[in-house]
Amino acid sequence: MNLQIAYIAAAALGRVSAFTPSTISTARQTIFRSASSSTTSTLNMSSEDTITLGIFGGGTVGGGIVEILSNKADYFKQLTGKSIEVKKVCVRDASKPRDFTLPEGCSIVTSYDDILNDDSIDVAVEVMGGTTDAKDVVVGALTNGKSVVTANKALIAKDLPEIETLLSTLESGTQFRYEAAVCGGIPIIRSMQSDFVGDNIQLMCGIINGCTNFMLTAMDRDKKSYDEALSEASALGYAEADPTLDVGGFDARSKLKILMRLAYGMNVEEDEISCRGITELTKMDFEYAKMLGGTIKLLGVAEKNDAGDVSAYVAPCYVTNEDALSSVNGATNAIEVLSDNLVSSIYIGQGAGRYPTANSCINDIVALAKGDQNLLPFNPTSETKFVNNYESVFYLRLNYRDQVGITRQVGEVCEKHGVSIHSILQNPVAKNQESAFAIVTDKVDYAAILKVLADVEALSWCKGKPFYMPVLRDDWQN
Repeated sequence: MNLQIAYIAAAALGRVSAFTPSTISTARQTIFRSASSSTTSTLNMSSEDTITLGIFGGGTVGGGIVEILSNKADYFKQLTGKSIEVKKVCVRDASKPRDFTLPEGCSIVTSYDDILNDDSIDVAVEVMGGTTDAKDVVVGALTNGKSVVTANKALIAKDLPEIETLLSTLESGTQFRYEAAVCGGIPIIRSMQSDFVGDNIQLMCGIINGCTNFMLTAMDRDKKSYDEALSEASALGYAEADPTLDVGGFDARSKLKILMRLAYGMNVEEDEISCRGITELTKMDFEYAKMLGGTIKLLGVAEKNDAGDVSAYVAPCYVTNEDALSSVNGATNAIEVLSDNLVSSIYIGQGAGRYPTANSCINDIVALAKGDQNLLPFNPTSETKFVNNYESVFYLRLNYRDQVGITRQVGEVCEKHGVSIHSILQNPVAKNQESAFAIVTDKVDYAAILKVLADVEALSWCKGKPFYMPVLRDDWQN
């Protein structure tokens, strides 16, 4: 198969993943793609030779934006023909020390209105996070004729239809850009807006949360427990004080929803997308994955079926060692897009952090300064239907109390629901280890697997809730 790889350096200043095309044995060529909008118009600006910014949020990402703009000011002026100036930075606490130097003429403010009501500011950059005040800022800026650059995937996923409706009422010069909202430094948004417009996307699957990928790498490669991996991720700043959005899969689900809109033209409520995190994974699951010749990754997956409907889920998945995604480790993100024309494109890079995320915001700011325009930032809508079911091979892990007839009963339950068993795995049980065995099914409906799990859990020998995860590829044995 001709595999086209969009190998993308996610950030400036040498922050490029160690993942290379040589890790994919089926690769035939490497494509470096720079996605850009082809339509140009005049941005609503207070001056013809200057574009002024108001930044909401003076933390990690906000500081990175200011630094990059300062370091490359001359280059950006040559590139766009305009000076890009940060006029105000809005923060909660003006007395708090900052780890960046304010540009000349820039002031720290604490009121949103100091930026929203300043007619000399052309672009509002929202990197404060959250979905309440951030929404007020984004809506207020757009309503006042300011273009918006944001890194807020939670806000977009929650209020995408409302934002889209508002944009449809505004002047064409008012733009909404959000490259940094999905996978930080990887330019997947712009690519979806331009590189696949003549294509038909059949599948998107990816590692779209850096915290959980770091943890799963530690559990697999370094043999750490879930708690040990989470503790290390927290110490390195990959996990929040409350890591629920990351480890529960919810952060990945927000990103997947946005990608589904761009790829398939559909608005899906987040709660409709099946979402399971990594909290139930154990060392035993990685041992069985190794026996099968692979590993485990938390993936966001959206796929079109033969009828043209789309299903989606976020879940831990078994991937073989030959799969391109299996070698993406640490906090790195990666997205694979399978499509009719380009066949297979893989985007990889840093999904979070000061400079990767700031770099994507900078790209949006520069595009605005150049006059690039995107009339439909979320791409056109479609009549594509979402179905909350999908087919896959599944891995099941069942913890048990020892008694006669366990495998027979499992076989009977599977037969009852039309689930064919491909293989059964069991390691010798150590004294300090839970008694458990694993089953790999043939390809089957997700709905049928849920019925099997419910019936098995009710059996007297079953200890706790059975664990399950999809196997990513139908041809996983090949």
